[in-house]
Amino acid sequence: MNWLLVVLGAIVGAPLRYLTDRAVQSRHDSVFPWGTFTVNVAGCLTLGLLTGAAAAAGAASSHLQLLLGTGLCGALTTYSTFSYETLRLAEAGAVRHAAANVVASVAAGLGAAFAGAALADALWA
Repeated sequence: MNWLLVVLGAIVGAPLRYLTDRAVQSRHDSVFPWGTFTVNVAGCLTLGLLTGAAAAAGAASSHLQLLLGTGLCGALTTYSTFSYETLRLAEAGAVRHAAANVVASVAAGLGAAFAGAALADALWA
């Protein structure tokens, strides 16, 4: 049953990642990978909210954590694409964009995760 929940979450997360990435990136005329940045921050916010809900009196069951945390967020977010795009920027001579991608992605991802956990605490505590 657990693996089925992960698969079901990933079935939603993978296309959502692709479609969001394409929609966001098509609106920007920049070498900065805004699509990947957006899906990673959204995934961090979602996972922070889910983790906060689980910590707040068990508001998120283990099944929900598998479905949304492991399945959806696991397929939605992408460390490999983030790494590849950062490397590609650096190799193309856009070192400042590459550095900005690293700093902004880590800072925004952590901020989103903390914001999600704080929101869950406010909602369920």
